[in-house]
Amino acid sequence: MSVRRDFLSQPAPENYVAGLGRGATGFTTRSDLGPARDNEEAIKAAVAKRQAQLGLIKDGKNDLDLDDEDDGRYGDPDNEVGLFAGGIYEKDDEEADRIWKEVDDRMARRRQKWREAREKAEREEYERKFPKIQQQFAGLKRALEAVTEEEWANLPDPKDLTGRTKRARQARMQRFYAVPDSVLAAARDQGQFGTTVVEDGTATEVNKDGTVTDFAKIGAARDKVLRARLEQQSQSSGIATAGSATSIDPKGYLTSLANASVGEQSIGDIEQFRKMLKSAVDSNPKQAASWIAAARLEIAAGKPGAARALIAKGCQHCPKSEDIWLENIHINDNRNAKVIAAQAIQANPHSVKLWVEAMKLENDVRSKKKVIRRALDHNPTSEALWKEAVNLEEDPADARMLLAKATELIPESLDLWLALARLETPDNARKVLNKAVKKLPSSHELWIAAARLEEQLGEGTKRPVMKNAVKFLAKQNAMPKREEWIAEAEKCEEEGAVVTCASIIEETLGWGLDEDDDRKEIWMEDAKGCISRERFHTARAIYAYALRVFPNSRSLYLAAVELEREHGTKEDLERALEKAVEACPHVEAFWLMLAKEKSGEINEARKVLARAFKQNPDNEDIWLAAVKLEADNGHVDQARELLRTARQNAPTDRVWMRSVAFERQQGNPQAALELVQDALRLFPNAPKLWMMKGQIYEDLGKIELARDAYSGGVRAVPSSVPLWLLYSRLEERAGNVVKARSVLDRARTAVPKNPELWTELIRVERRAGNLSQARALMAQALQQMPRSGLLWAERILYLEPRTQRKALITEAIKKVEDDPILQVTAARILWAERKLDRAQNWFERALLLDRDLGDTWAWYYRFLCQHGTEEKRKELIAKCVLNDPRHGEVWQRVAKDPRNAGKKTEEVLELVAQQLGQAV
Repeated sequence: MSVRRDFLSQPAPENYVAGLGRGATGFTTRSDLGPARDNEEAIKAAVAKRQAQLGLIKDGKNDLDLDDEDDGRYGDPDNEVGLFAGGIYEKDDEEADRIWKEVDDRMARRRQKWREAREKAEREEYERKFPKIQQQFAGLKRALEAVTEEEWANLPDPKDLTGRTKRARQARMQRFYAVPDSVLAAARDQGQFGTTVVEDGTATEVNKDGTVTDFAKIGAARDKVLRARLEQQSQSSGIATAGSATSIDPKGYLTSLANASVGEQSIGDIEQFRKMLKSAVDSNPKQAASWIAAARLEIAAGKPGAARALIAKGCQHCPKSEDIWLENIHINDNRNAKVIAAQAIQANPHSVKLWVEAMKLENDVRSKKKVIRRALDHNPTSEALWKEAVNLEEDPADARMLLAKATELIPESLDLWLALARLETPDNARKVLNKAVKKLPSSHELWIAAARLEEQLGEGTKRPVMKNAVKFLAKQNAMPKREEWIAEAEKCEEEGAVVTCASIIEETLGWGLDEDDDRKEIWMEDAKGCISRERFHTARAIYAYALRVFPNSRSLYLAAVELEREHGTKEDLERALEKAVEACPHVEAFWLMLAKEKSGEINEARKVLARAFKQNPDNEDIWLAAVKLEADNGHVDQARELLRTARQNAPTDRVWMRSVAFERQQGNPQAALELVQDALRLFPNAPKLWMMKGQIYEDLGKIELARDAYSGGVRAVPSSVPLWLLYSRLEERAGNVVKARSVLDRARTAVPKNPELWTELIRVERRAGNLSQARALMAQALQQMPRSGLLWAERILYLEPRTQRKALITEAIKKVEDDPILQVTAARILWAERKLDRAQNWFERALLLDRDLGDTWAWYYRFLCQHGTEEKRKELIAKCVLNDPRHGEVWQRVAKDPRNAGKKTEEVLELVAQQLGQAV
């Protein structure tokens, strides 16, 4: 056998580097470079030889030339050398940097929209391609509802594969041994103890391990903690002492005792902290923080005397520390505190905090003034001391003299200048502010104060203070950002300076923006932010400025009108609408809103509509508004004449429909029938005209003619869902359920995947008593339209047992999150379960989703009639009138009934609530 060396005796492999596997790096030693006494040529030769071995010598030229200097590309720009070594960062450089920064910011804002849109699209695409595990298995989890209990019980047990894991291998390696009885006996006796009473009457505990516990010391420590708590409570408001009697509020005492920090710390902890702080003080007696901590510990432990002694000793070691003197003053009574304050000031005559604390220790104003004046002798340039001195003066003249002296000594103090300007007369205040501007040329607060002064004098609109301010600050390169100016305007509005607020916005809102920016959108966002912070005057000023830049902007005028409607007076709203109709005379919406605001005065409303006719002679909305105005005020003949003229000048289907509806409301079915016949010859594809024709025949009791009208309507306009519904309901009311079902089947063929048609078919089957067929149709409908809130509501409320409603509504809301019909359904279920607060929250949520759905308002109103207050009902009615809902399954049927013509929104709300109650 050949003799083989062991591992450590074998030679290392070629190119082996020790520690390379652990992340170690190589290094060069002196042996690699040669002897230290070699000259420079020898060192260079050694380095070249070493690099040649590494393959770094190419074509006879050394790539690592020791004589080459560092590449300038890797230099520090903040540590310039060479040409720029002596450069100075001047104002021109600062201005250039600021301009380049503004350019970068503007370019970033311009690209922000596109960048955010691109990121959003990428994120949605990623989520679509790589859905979460929860989303992938959502359908499988829902399918587990169909698993029966027997199938669950027959599921096979999983195999035990833990034997292959590392933890299992380690468990197999463990070995267990039998435990001797002596170990078990020792463990049993470990928690036991014996109590003996010695001759002196003290109780001790003798443990099995030989230690002894003295119960007397434990009791003394407990008494000490209680005494400390009582002393601390006596210093607060919990204990009141009168003579020799002490009264304790039990409730207050227990509350404060629960919050006391001493109660949370044991005596052993306090002793440990005391030793640690004593060691810190002894090791470094010049550190004031250690002395302060030690004194506070004694205060917490209920030893104020020891705390005073410690802090006094600390003051001797740290006489120049303000904090330790202040702590000493605070833990002593007033008499001793004055002596300590005098010693502290003697050691620190230029400490403002100590002078102010000494002033607070005095009881009378005269003594306070004396202390402050002595303090000013030592610290004449302290702004805080001058403010304290001014606050002590009761005479404005004396305060004015002090402020004049203070501004001479501290000309850079903005607060002192503003205070002096407030105390001076208006003429002198102007002089003071002018002088302050010279001392503080970069302060915009002084210019705002000057503008507010002019506003107080009634000359805010005459003197262009803010205009001059912008020019001056721009020249000084001290112009704040536009966001800061808006904040200053809001502050002025909060303090009642409305004119100054508007002046600030007028002069600074366009600062930093050019024509390339989306200025209109930016200003509208600024105004919305002000409205959210309830700064309506600032928002009004922003809209006014934006409208001067964009005088014909319809969106800006709409936003301004909405602001006045929500937060302004009636006069402000009318004024805004007058400006809107002058700037945008061809926008009929402004004319209609202005006429509606003046509807209480019919003559003024007529004048508005007459002006609107001149600007928009053939506009059907204005014609119909004039008809509504006359009809609501009882002028039937004038309304009929206006409609006749409108059919000649603006012959649209809406005008003809309004004419037919007007005659139906006046109780003239024959005239309405003639009008609708004429209208259908002109507009055969208008579904509402066919519906009106059928409804007129129904009112007259001519069912066959009504059926022919609906049948002709669905042939002419097969895509009209309301027309199909009216046709089906006519057949159902006539007792022909089969024909109604046939009509709805044809409708679903003409208009596929329409939830209203499916819901009506399901209701036909349900009203006919075919619940099984209704459930089968519902399953088909939800398979085609799983995100229809109308279908889910119909299934939950009418096709499933009451016990399953909660589970179904939870599943439906997961699939259809923002559907107001489902939200109302959830509220009705909670209402039935007497969970009124939660039901009210769901009603509120449904209103936030869609304020135009009248059925939601009616259900909520019905709920409040049973469980709400009168104030809440009035608030809901006011909101409903303000939003003026127009849609809803029951709401439209009630509101468009000719018998309810002319009823106000609150009356329609009452009628719809009653019908909903009958439907339940």
